[in-house]
Amino acid sequence: MQMWGHVRRLGGALRKLNRSAGNPSGNEYGQAVLVDFEGESRSFMKTIVSAVLSIILAVAVVLPLAEQRVTAQAPTGPGGAPPAGATAPQQPPATPPQTQAPSQGGVSIAVEVPVVTLDVIATTQRGDILTGLKKENFKLTDDGVPQTITNFGPTDAPITMVLLLEFSSRGWGGFFAAYGKYWSQYLFPQLKQQDWVALETFDMKTRIEVDFTQNKDEVMNGLRHLYFPGFSESNVFDALLETTDQLKDVKGKKSIVLMASGVDTFSKHTLDQTMKQLRQSDVTIFCVGLGQVFQNAADASRIGGMGNLQRMNYLQAQNQLKTFSHETGGEAWFPQFEGEMPGVFQTVTSFLRHQYSISYTPTAGAKDGKFHKVKIELVKPDGSPLEVLDQKGKKQKYVVYAREGYESVKSGAAD
Repeated sequence: MQMWGHVRRLGGALRKLNRSAGNPSGNEYGQAVLVDFEGESRSFMKTIVSAVLSIILAVAVVLPLAEQRVTAQAPTGPGGAPPAGATAPQQPPATPPQTQAPSQGGVSIAVEVPVVTLDVIATTQRGDILTGLKKENFKLTDDGVPQTITNFGPTDAPITMVLLLEFSSRGWGGFFAAYGKYWSQYLFPQLKQQDWVALETFDMKTRIEVDFTQNKDEVMNGLRHLYFPGFSESNVFDALLETTDQLKDVKGKKSIVLMASGVDTFSKHTLDQTMKQLRQSDVTIFCVGLGQVFQNAADASRIGGMGNLQRMNYLQAQNQLKTFSHETGGEAWFPQFEGEMPGVFQTVTSFLRHQYSISYTPTAGAKDGKFHKVKIELVKPDGSPLEVLDQKGKKQKYVVYAREGYESVKSGAAD
């Protein structure tokens, strides 16, 4: 071995050192040192061999135990027993064979359970928001059937909002475009730094002017760069559905603020189709109708106001905007003066910041493809009606803002 060669060379060197120190033979110290080194080396080798044998013996004992633990952690088959011959997790096939039997006993079975989630807010008739409400204060029915609330809590996520403006040349070359652009500036002082906002416009098509950002100046700059409206069409149904679809995968407290006349001129979707899809979404819609201020301007102008047919069109448009809002848990306003706008947008953001999130699993008919009417009432913990008092102790009537219902997806229907 190489170790012994090193020891002999070291012994020879020591003998030379002894001869130079007056010991001609050089055997006395050199031989003694050599014997000592050889003895220590043999002892050292015995120690190494003993340690190596101990390690081999430990590996031989521990390895079978480790294999047993891996087998115990392998996925179990039906009934809880390990699959035959399985020693490692198996990847499931991309498409299970049609003859595969369903799993039974001892394993988890994934079942699609529909859950309905509603954002709810309650105010007095004067608009004062009711805070401090608890789960026990809400009574919920689905098509008249009482439901059990499974999840409840205030929603404290930042606001995620799309400002959707009618930017067409309708109304004297762009009346609605001008008022929507100008009046929407009162929204931004009500937003906080963590809130997200995007800007979209529509005429015949929907356009994303500014994508979601927390920089409110960027959105205001986008408004300033809206110069001349193009087409005279106002496809409000299509614009709402496209925007709602864009928000489908967005997380957070989602809402749309629609500023428009409400008159639809050329959409490929009907009002019924629009409402059906909006009922399946989780987006709250707030509407600011610009038809009333246009009527006032027309009445005050030299043209002598609107004809009866035109007034009917704008009355129908107002009803459509109210329906969009009330069906999705929002509210609609029809201001006549600029001074109303700060209060309108303050109410919008207050609604979103004081909502309660309520979830439940419908007891029946959750996948029948029909519209389900949802009713929410405020009650005391004992189930009796909740009394709301003002600062003077007088009873106040309250209003609950929430979705009026939902359109369930029929079992087996494609998404």
